Parts: sequence; C-alpha cells; structure tokens
Amino acid sequence: MSEVSRSGGWTTLIAASAASVIIGFASTILIIMQAAQAVGATPAQQASWAAVLCYAMAITTAILCWRYKMPIITAWSTPGAALIVGSATGISYQSALGAFVVAGILMVVTGLVKPFERAIEKMPSAIAAAMLAGVLVTYVLKVPAASLAAPWLVVPLIIVFFAMRIMLPLYAVPVITVLGLVIAFMSGSMGSACCSLGITPLTFNIPKFEWHAMIGLGVPLYLVTMASQNLPGFAVMRASGYQPPLSGALLTTGAASIIMAPFGGHAVNMAAITASLVTGPDAHPDPAQRWKIMYPYFVMYGLVGLAAASFVQILGALPHELVVAIAGLALFGPLMGGMTAMLKEPKDIEPALVTFLVTASGLSLYGVGAAFWGLCAGLALWGVKRLIA
Repeated sequence: MSEVSRSGGWTTLIAASAASVIIGFASTILIIMQAAQAVGATPAQQASWAAVLCYAMAITTAILCWRYKMPIITAWSTPGAALIVGSATGISYQSALGAFVVAGILMVVTGLVKPFERAIEKMPSAIAAAMLAGVLVTYVLKVPAASLAAPWLVVPLIIVFFAMRIMLPLYAVPVITVLGLVIAFMSGSMGSACCSLGITPLTFNIPKFEWHAMIGLGVPLYLVTMASQNLPGFAVMRASGYQPPLSGALLTTGAASIIMAPFGGHAVNMAAITASLVTGPDAHPDPAQRWKIMYPYFVMYGLVGLAAASFVQILGALPHELVVAIAGLALFGPLMGGMTAMLKEPKDIEPALVTFLVTASGLSLYGVGAAFWGLCAGLALWGVKRLIA
C-alpha cells in the first residue's frame, strides 16, 4: 500500500473514531447521569460512573481489536441506563453496584456456556423488544410535559431534532445536546455550580448483594443489554463481512462490567449504532486494516474519561426540563425500533403487548421492578400460546 493510501486510511480511521465517540458520548451521557442519580449517586460518584465507563470502553475495544484483528468497538448500555432509572425505586447505590456485578457475571456465563448463549439468542425477539420499549416509553412521554413547562427551552430542540431526523438522523441527538447547552447559556438558565475543569477521580464502593436488586435490576439489565446491544452489535459486524467472536466478546465485556462496577459503571457491551461507523469502507478501504480503529478510539475515550467530571458538571447545570427533553428525544429512535420489533410477528403481538404494558406501568412487587415482571408476564403468555396452539 502506498504512503498516500496509508495516510488516507489513518485519516478515515481517526474521523470514524471521532464520529463514533462524539455520537456515542453526547447522545446519551445525560441518560447515564440520570441513572446514577436514580440510585442516589453523589456528584463525585456520577463523575466516576461516567469516567469508568469511558475507560472500560477504551480498554475493551483495544483488547478485542488487538486479539481478533477486527473493528470490534464497545459502548455503554444506554437501554440499561434507562432501565435503571425506571427500576431503581428503593435500591441504594451500593445495592445497584451489586446488581451490576450480577449482570456482568451473567454475561460471562453466557460466553462460557454455549447452550446458555444459544438460549439467549432464541429468546423471543418480540418479548425482548417489548421490554425495552416499555422501559423507554416512560422517558419519551416526559418530553411533552417538559415542552409545556419550559417551551422557550424545549420547543426549539424538538423542531431541530425532527428536522435532523429527516436530513442527518445519526447526528440529531449530538446537535440538540449542543443546542441545549447554547440555549441554556444564552438564556442564563445554567445552574450556578457550573463550571470547572479537572481530572476525574474514581470513587470506590463495595457492592451490596440484595436479592430484590439482583432480580429486579441485575437480571433485566443483563437481558436488555444482550437483546438491545450485544445481539444487534454482532449483527452489524456480520453485515460488514466479519464473523464476530461471540464468546470472546461476551467474556471480555462481562469481565470488564464486573471489574468496573465498584467504581459505578453499570455495563459495557458491543456497540450497535456506532459500530456501523467503524466497520464499513468509510472507516478504511481495506477491511483487514479496520481493526486499527482501536488506536484513536482508545485515545479519545481515555481523554473523555479524564474530563468526565467537567462534562458531568456542565450537563448537570442544565435546567431539569432541558435534561428531560434531551434524554427523551435521545431515546425516540430506540423506542421506535423497539415498538416496530415487538409488533413485527402477528402471533407474538399479545404477549409482547402484555410485556410492554406491565413494564411501562412501573409496577413494583416484592421490591422487584416492572421490567422483570413484564418479562415474566410476556414469556408466560407466550409459552401458554405455544402449548395450546
């Protein structure tokens, strides 16, 4: 390959990496912050949560790309963070950390035990999609109320968001995040605590293992992450001509999730949407060279992790209505995908709808959140229909 080709290849690798980092971080960092707040994390713990996720993504991406010579990038679980917000009632910060460890262990077990891996792959996609949609819909439904409470802040974001969805959908959320910051700053709505610069320290807390948190949060977190992140992430790689290492990826991300849990991180997994930016010819003309995306990805997410406290502080100074609106709009696309998938198979619509309704209801029973009961209800009806059909 000529020097020009090499130079061009590195240019596209760096550009693709920058796009994936910006989109991945800016699109959902507010949801990560809300998840941390939902379990009572302090500002220092919120910053540690964001930082350790960035470090974990940088390190696991480097390990997987180097080991398998494929463009395997990892991401945090955005649906998992949304799940935490909806399922964290009565769960303390340390108990949530214990649930994160359980979810990571289940990921490792899935990578080690082939029948378990196949069973997860055969889980009814409509049920999994319905559980995800039930978690996300509560977020998106908050946007209209936020627009009524602060129309001068929220309505411009809604207009720009849907305009971007038509023209450049991948950049819609980063654009409205930046626009939200500009509007808040120009209108004088930023909180007084903003803003300072500094390197983010990590906080360490010993996880607590309480059964209601492990069942009500840990198990659904594992299932949502598998169904909405890992399986689509593997599919993106296959669509680009790669055969992803399922066991290796699950073992690596599962182990990373266990290790980072005491520092606040909830789950690291295969990237899905941003993976499409680094697995195609736009990242590098030679498929055999795309694994080198690990270098700029590692550096960029490492730097973002170091500055996570500053990002969290800046975004935390935004008005509540603006945070709610940006988070809800960020989950509009995943919600649309989840609802489409849950209604795709006519024979599964009834159990999927039951899963969706129970999950969206916010039901809590025996200290266990709605996502778990929605999954149980949907699978029970799905099984009964199969038995009598």
